[in-house]
Amino acid sequence: MTLNELQRIKQWHVAHKADHPLEYHLWDLVLTLWVLGWVGWFPICALGEPYTVPVCVIGIFAPSLYVTWRTRAHLHHTLRCDWIDVPG
Repeated sequence: MTLNELQRIKQWHVAHKADHPLEYHLWDLVLTLWVLGWVGWFPICALGEPYTVPVCVIGIFAPSLYVTWRTRAHLHHTLRCDWIDVPG
């Protein structure tokens, strides 16, 4: 995911915070996991904690995983997502 895509989704959530508060907070959680994943690489390199590698990798890919999950749900008509740019 590019930073432009992250920014576009975040701007949508900020603009619709009153209408979709759960989505707003869930996206903030996803972005927090993303930042923690990137910041977590320092202890791995400096302190040699190999057990934290999977957690950091999941955190780094959290936005992509979340958007993929939401896109699938949107396309299967189980969850409506107005911020997704896919036809259908």
